[in-house]
Amino acid sequence: ETTEMTHREEAVIQISELDLLTSMFPYEEEFTVTDQLAVAELKHYVENESAETPSSKVQFILNVKPEISNASVVEFSMACALPFQYPTVLPEITVRSSSLSRSQQIHLNSDLKTYLMQNCSGEPCMLSAREWVKDHAAAYVDKDLSSSSVTTSSAMPSEVITFTRLWIYSHHIYNKQKRKNIIDWAKELSLSGFCMPGKPGVVCVEGLQSSCEEFWSRVRRLTWKRILIRHREDVSLEGGGHVEIQKQRKFSTLEEKCFDAHGARGNHMDLGQLYRFLEEKGCADIFQMYFGVEGH
Repeated sequence: ETTEMTHREEAVIQISELDLLTSMFPYEEEFTVTDQLAVAELKHYVENESAETPSSKVQFILNVKPEISNASVVEFSMACALPFQYPTVLPEITVRSSSLSRSQQIHLNSDLKTYLMQNCSGEPCMLSAREWVKDHAAAYVDKDLSSSSVTTSSAMPSEVITFTRLWIYSHHIYNKQKRKNIIDWAKELSLSGFCMPGKPGVVCVEGLQSSCEEFWSRVRRLTWKRILIRHREDVSLEGGGHVEIQKQRKFSTLEEKCFDAHGARGNHMDLGQLYRFLEEKGCADIFQMYFGVEGH
């Protein structure tokens, strides 16, 4: 019963936020709900105990003109969809503008998402998202044009390469063959990171996104009691060559790290040492994602 209640609470918040947006931006060109049926379903759901959960997300467009002195004012449109669990989960927003290149758009949307992840947990955040776009979007229009135009011929669109870091959690890693696979595959795919065998098992790999995904698809096919990606980091690199990739790495190679095993079978790792190791590499915040406690 309790979950039902929270879904209704979430729905109520969504409706009141839509009402607020409607009253703040009365003109179609500023704010348009693209799916009126979804809104009607949502209202029906809130008002009727017996109503089914709505079948489609509420979707709308917010148009934003940044305040810049520049005469050629650029307009940005935010295409927004509210997942059913919003505001418990983040809204889905894509910012577009005719003045943005594809890579600038990717960059802008990725930064907006980071901003939302850091600032908007569990609270309605459409207004602060709009505010962020209003304040920051214009800066992306001429970002990184100067630097790339020098190095690449104008006919070549600069390719966006994604650098990825996967933090994998396993119930345990003892098996020697698996441990060998992890190290061999990382080497073959030019991934760096570390593997901490024992219970729990922790694997971190970093490198090209496609290589990380290939690594994950191989590893997960082995038999595990439980294995999952606990956290994933993606960074878009403009025309990212070898040098850019190397700059992003926090680890030089992939090695197995054993932190003073203790315990009856000598397989429980000293988590304090793991924490200090992560801290050294500038990844201390990951410790909490794995173990849900502040490190020491």
